[in-house]
Amino acid sequence: MIERLDVHSAGIPVLCQACEARHRGVCGALEPDQLVALAKTSSKHRVTSGSELIGDMEAVDGYSNILSGVVKLTKTLSDGREQIVGLQFAPDFLGRPFREESALTAQAATDVSLCSFPRATIEGMLKRSPGLEHRLLEQTLRELDEARDWMVTLGRKTAGEKVASFLMLIATYIDPEFDPRSGSAVFDLPLTRAEIADFLGLTIETVSRQLTKLKADKVIEIENNRRITVENIERLRFRAGL
Repeated sequence: MIERLDVHSAGIPVLCQACEARHRGVCGALEPDQLVALAKTSSKHRVTSGSELIGDMEAVDGYSNILSGVVKLTKTLSDGREQIVGLQFAPDFLGRPFREESALTAQAATDVSLCSFPRATIEGMLKRSPGLEHRLLEQTLRELDEARDWMVTLGRKTAGEKVASFLMLIATYIDPEFDPRSGSAVFDLPLTRAEIADFLGLTIETVSRQLTKLKADKVIEIENNRRITVENIERLRFRAGL
């Protein structure tokens, strides 16, 4: 009996075969032999919510692909004040290549699964692989576009639109398998009310009030303060001003 060869996984390391980062993340630009080389230096691991992944001004010695969970990015001022400046989801690339020190603090907002690799390995591959460099550039430009969109949210939208926009952000990206055509979404909030308020430039009371209003208007359902159910994603999109 002749064993049939799976052309989609031929030559792909076992570590990478079921990995979302290979299909939709930066590793999707690598050839099988490059994935083999990367897998030899990679390690998959889980970190619990609240764990710091890298600190502001900390020396960069490695990078990671986010396989599941949410990572919170914060910037610290000289007097110790902090501001949440972004969120990353699977299968985002975590880290800034070719930089000696981190300019941000990255913290696990939820339990997070990562595939990590040494800095020298990925930076060497970037020099030799135009496809990988292009894929990383695509992610960087996408994050730039999202940051500009978020500036509009923070600068021009009402409190209600801000909270609805935040929920749309989480609904869209927290589950790598989310299909917007499904019309509904269920997810756990990755941030506390205080963190959401910080991210949106609102007070905790305003965030709670707007969530309550969305619930009263049957746009969302809330269980145990964290579990959000959106029966009609288009209604939430409308409330976000999108």
